[in-house]
Amino acid sequence: MRSTPPPDPPRQFHSCYVDLPLLAVEISSSYSTCSFTNLIQIMSEGTSLMMESSENGTDLSQDDIGSVEEIPEDTILSRQTSVNLVPFLGQRFVSQDAAYEFYCSFAKQSGFSIRRHRTRGKDGVGRGVTRRDFTCHRGGYPQIKPSEDGKLQRNRKSSRCGCQAYMRIVKRADFDVPEWRITGFSNIHNHELLKSNEVRLLPAYCSISPDDKSRICTFAKAGMSVRQMLRLLELEKGVKLGCLPFTEIDVRNLLQSFRNVDRDNDAIDLIAMCKKLKDENPNFKYDFRIDGHNRVEHIAWSYASSVQLYEAFGDAVVFDTTHRLDACDMLLGVWIGVDNHGITCFFGCVLLRDENVQSFSWALKTFLGFMKGKAPQTILTDQNMWLKEAIAIEMPATKHAFCIWHIIVKFSDWFSVLLGSRYDDWKAEFHRLYNLELVEDFEQEWREMINKYGLHENKHIASLYALHTFWALPFLRCYFFAGMMATFQPESINAFIQQFLSAQSQLDHFIERVADIVDFNDQAGAKQKMQQKMHKVCLTTGSPIESHAAAVLTPYAFSKFQEEFVSAPKYASILVDEGCFHVRHHTQVDGGCKVIWVPQQELISCSCHQFEFSGILCRHVLRVLSTNNCFHIPDQYLPIRWRGVISSSTKLSHATTPREHAERIQLLESMVSTIITESMETEERLDEACEQIAMVLAHIKELPRPTHNGVDISRKQRHCSLSCCGQFEHDSSDCPIIEGDNLTGDALGFL
Repeated sequence: MRSTPPPDPPRQFHSCYVDLPLLAVEISSSYSTCSFTNLIQIMSEGTSLMMESSENGTDLSQDDIGSVEEIPEDTILSRQTSVNLVPFLGQRFVSQDAAYEFYCSFAKQSGFSIRRHRTRGKDGVGRGVTRRDFTCHRGGYPQIKPSEDGKLQRNRKSSRCGCQAYMRIVKRADFDVPEWRITGFSNIHNHELLKSNEVRLLPAYCSISPDDKSRICTFAKAGMSVRQMLRLLELEKGVKLGCLPFTEIDVRNLLQSFRNVDRDNDAIDLIAMCKKLKDENPNFKYDFRIDGHNRVEHIAWSYASSVQLYEAFGDAVVFDTTHRLDACDMLLGVWIGVDNHGITCFFGCVLLRDENVQSFSWALKTFLGFMKGKAPQTILTDQNMWLKEAIAIEMPATKHAFCIWHIIVKFSDWFSVLLGSRYDDWKAEFHRLYNLELVEDFEQEWREMINKYGLHENKHIASLYALHTFWALPFLRCYFFAGMMATFQPESINAFIQQFLSAQSQLDHFIERVADIVDFNDQAGAKQKMQQKMHKVCLTTGSPIESHAAAVLTPYAFSKFQEEFVSAPKYASILVDEGCFHVRHHTQVDGGCKVIWVPQQELISCSCHQFEFSGILCRHVLRVLSTNNCFHIPDQYLPIRWRGVISSSTKLSHATTPREHAERIQLLESMVSTIITESMETEERLDEACEQIAMVLAHIKELPRPTHNGVDISRKQRHCSLSCCGQFEHDSSDCPIIEGDNLTGDALGFL
């Protein structure tokens, strides 16, 4: 019999033993087979329970070995039958799995998970496995794996921190009946244990039931995104947001297991689809890269209409990379902007196998190639540091900013528990700081906010401030963002991208489906533009300035201009120096903005930088112009970008493919139908519609018809080029039935 090493002095545990409620006596007996008779027998024989020594080959330290004191034999029975389910020395199990389930239950209630660590012996050799160690999931240290093909390994963080908590079981055979006994146990952790609402998110406890797997598979076939799947399952189960027993990563892993092993062929199908679209329209753009394993590493594309839209409205771009295409397990990147009517327009798309600086650099470089090397003035993205670095390399002259929407949505997780009842007040304070006009005010009031709420050591606050020049408006107002930093814009952009995610059920037709979505969006946009033009602009004042802006700007841009113009009379304009004005709200005693106006040179500027930021003159400037008898806005302050008529160099070209031609005809039919519907409401509308349509029709008739060798093709196409009456081989011009202009009723009936 081995001698038991003397125990070390008792340690102060980071987490003391946890008394777990006993659901039923039967549950306890299922974890251990130590019966009352056996315990009495053990006690009568004077069997000494001890902890296994390190000579069995474990690498656990002496500290771990000495951290559990021997348990007197007379306490075994009381521990076995009490409500305490804490592992104890001498506890017996019928199998390794029973011991694992017991320790796993204890770990889950305590705030950690476990993993199988070491075995002694091999199955089929001698006695087989004779010992098993179960350890905390944070036990040990991460191993550095050798890189393949000289590629740099991704610097992933590991949760392992050398935790020494463990449970050891050893196989024994009493009366030729094998059983497993606990011979070593330590509950010392060198890390914080998780709360009940946190421990369920550990990978060991994230399980998906067979019914949920079946539902998820059905959702995937329907083309739903992973987030939509999770939300629907939450509603079906009646659980709170984020309280399912599995996470988004678990669902993604499950979907990956559903896919065919020949998944890489799906990406090859995308290339074939690009080739097909290129054959149909030479102006279609696409590019791809194949990796060393003959897989599609990256693929990007843009449609002919998208390239033309970018030429006119590519000054401000959103590059959204917050979604993945589950069907091929690739990152989805979408370039989007807004046109002069405020309608979302599509510029290009990319699928990336990896998410790193090299991948994003390839995507940006390819996109610039599609757009003839023209980089946007500004670009909005989420807080992706790899993308941030790639933009600095590939677009050094472009101003990069973070979309505030992707930052705000994280506040609830970051600060709601920390600040408690003060969270709403802090959030309102943050919004106020975000919308400040002056950099100096932001710097000063940010420090005051940290002091007020005690956030000096908060890592999220430190991260926000480290990147504040990328999201705070005082640092971005000098750059043009086309109004895309407004809170409503990300929602419309996200809704637009969600249509792409729903189109991935048939990956081989994904690019064609995206084209259909873009075409539908363009048609809806054209209809919206027509409705804007048909709606009579309502002037709120008799000012020539307002009339001038209404005649030049699109209805969307004019509505933004009108908001500023209506607010202008609420401000006082004070001449400080020649050409220099101080403008502030009539209720303010101090503060305000500084406006510089040089009428001779038609130059005007304001310290709020509203015009530079949105392309719309601010209320401060409009107040100065109104009070100084200016009745005309200089052309440079009515940007071409927001005008109703785009210059000829930026007009979209006519459709060149039969499908595009048919779509334009369908759009015309839709507009005519809308005109009829709107005109029928009043007699005045009907009269106006008839008058305007008559003018448009007269103008169209005056346009030249297409000719070939002096022959009017359009008139020739009016005649049938096949057999007309079905009885003779001739052209319609020679048909004896419709010869001449005198058509009889019988002839018409025959036709």
